[in-house]
Amino acid sequence: MSQAPFEPNFELTNLDLNDKSIFVTGGTGSFGQALTQFILANFKPRKLIVYSRDELKQYEMEQRFPVSAHPCIRFFIGDVRDLSRLEMATREVDYVIHTAALKHVPIAEYNPFECVATNIIGSENVVRACLTNGIKRAVMLSTDKAASPTNLYGATKLAAERIFVAANALAGARPTRFSVARYGNVLGSRGSVVPYFRRLINEGADQLPITDPRMTRFWITLPQGVRFVLSSLSMMVGGEVFVPKLPSMNIVDLAQAMAPHIPTKTIGIRPGEKLHETMVTIDEARDTVDLGDRFVIRPSFQAELGHQVAGSPVAEDFVYSSDTNPHVLDRTAMQALLVREGL
Repeated sequence: MSQAPFEPNFELTNLDLNDKSIFVTGGTGSFGQALTQFILANFKPRKLIVYSRDELKQYEMEQRFPVSAHPCIRFFIGDVRDLSRLEMATREVDYVIHTAALKHVPIAEYNPFECVATNIIGSENVVRACLTNGIKRAVMLSTDKAASPTNLYGATKLAAERIFVAANALAGARPTRFSVARYGNVLGSRGSVVPYFRRLINEGADQLPITDPRMTRFWITLPQGVRFVLSSLSMMVGGEVFVPKLPSMNIVDLAQAMAPHIPTKTIGIRPGEKLHETMVTIDEARDTVDLGDRFVIRPSFQAELGHQVAGSPVAEDFVYSSDTNPHVLDRTAMQALLVREGL
């Protein structure tokens, strides 16, 4: 009998966003829109503030979530590079979810100043605004590329992670706490390989380009990502890097799951791209505990905070990597997942 595919499930039993004010940077992105939909369907927040710099995306999102039907929504034009605007927009906010970032690996390699300004300086500005306004909790979305980074995007996200973790020590007597949610590729998000393959298939391509047939990646759906981030928000005590347990898949299997009749063509790894992704490195293992549905990398200064997330320590030589992950999606499981997600 074949084993059922691994399905991440992140419980939200302790989460209460009713009558709370939630602020989302990069709120018009794929994650921000999925988060907005989930919160509006399950809670009655006092305010849900969508903060981004793209007026067209804000306009389009307001058509999807009209203020007349959802009076708690506020649309703020602003950039995380602008500290004064952030400080103004986060007044009387309870929770911050920081998703704003430049995420495209080759574009970041070619535009390093812009990537640093948004991903590093922007994250520092979010921290400063949270401390100034006494935000209760702030969670930053990170990426598997931040673990042992080989590209600029990953390096900037690692720096942003360290800024968020260290901010707990900087808070002093302030109540604000900061944590990080680090996870893999989001299935179907803008700029990911699934919509790219789908476009090529729909246009009648006779080949699908593969960077390297050995390549593997972690995969998470948008709804799973939303539940993971919100569940991490509910359990955080400050300084943690939360890492979900996810399935992995070989890139050739993904292409053939989407189009079994179309051959693949190897085109070579792009600048800064990894063959496999790692979400917990061997050097992080000594600070990592297993919570069942996720790993938690606890900060080295946790003792100073006087509390910690409980869990079972992992082995000292533990590595959580997409090529050695015990949870693997086969083509049939991926096809079912793509149908379920409308991709």
